Amino acid sequence: MKKIKKGIILLLSLLMVIAMTACASTSKKDTNNENEVETSSGDNSHYPVTITTYNYSKEPVEITFNKAPKKVVAVYQNSIETMLALGLEDKIVMASGLDHEVKDEYKEAFSKINYIEDFDPSKEDVIMEQPDFILSWYSLFDEKKLGDVDYWHKNNINTYMSLNSGVKEDRTIENEITDILNLGKIFNVEEKAKSLVNEITKKVDEVLYSVKEEKNQSTLIMEYFDDKIYTYGSKTLGGDMVSKLGAELLNPDGGNISEEDLIKLNPDSIFVVYMDRTDENMSKEAINKILNNKSLASLKAVKNNRVNSIALGEMYSSGIRTIDGITTFANGIYPELNK
Repeated sequence: MKKIKKGIILLLSLLMVIAMTACASTSKKDTNNENEVETSSGDNSHYPVTITTYNYSKEPVEITFNKAPKKVVAVYQNSIETMLALGLEDKIVMASGLDHEVKDEYKEAFSKINYIEDFDPSKEDVIMEQPDFILSWYSLFDEKKLGDVDYWHKNNINTYMSLNSGVKEDRTIENEITDILNLGKIFNVEEKAKSLVNEITKKVDEVLYSVKEEKNQSTLIMEYFDDKIYTYGSKTLGGDMVSKLGAELLNPDGGNISEEDLIKLNPDSIFVVYMDRTDENMSKEAINKILNNKSLASLKAVKNNRVNSIALGEMYSSGIRTIDGITTFANGIYPELNK
């Protein structure tokens, strides 16, 4: 019965989108007029804007915006927080998928948006909101979730995937900057976007300058998955941050390692990745998995109390948290900075 009900809801939702598409095509003249009105108000010199995004096969796809999106579905941490940082909370019709509470400076704006508890919104949920833009990660466009982007593009709904969410093989700070600047172009808030980017690049430069005389340090970025140790390699965003800080990232190929492997690597410092999902204890618990493990007591990082936690949102599709990620890594790798 539940399957039948779900099927009916999806069918009705699809019919709604088709009807909207038909109306859009039959009202092309009206749409053009609307664009002309926006043009006369000073918005004209900016649009149309063409942006390169990607499909699920990681192939580039060009999409064109004739005006700023008005009904946005924003999914996952950086998507939501970047919209808030750009002052675009009034454009969000639905949001979901936070790994951490939003940063304090954006909590008031966040309180005004429609945030749903389902971590991954269903295709039906998204269709019912009648969005004109979906901002999210690569993984959301899996066939088992929202489906590939061509479905949405055919229905006049543009999409954008965060570059470091799985689109690009090498995940870098530069990709985060590109995402922010692209959103600035899409919504015609380029000055705000450039201001955010300037904050990030300034912080990176300051940290790099402060550590340039420090001696070489080794570190490891790891996360526990069902008691297995997964490490983040040099091609991850966290790896790029560490490399830019002049530290040696151990196990640069990434992947799973054993406790015996960890002991052999014996890094000067360790970063344990966590997602708190509003549980304030997750940060401490991540660290204690190392500190309270007697078999790891011989590690230099344990002996010298240099086991650190780092929020996933600071080093995976970090968006505006890129500053936080660089700072967390710098302080953990070079504890002298805190003195």
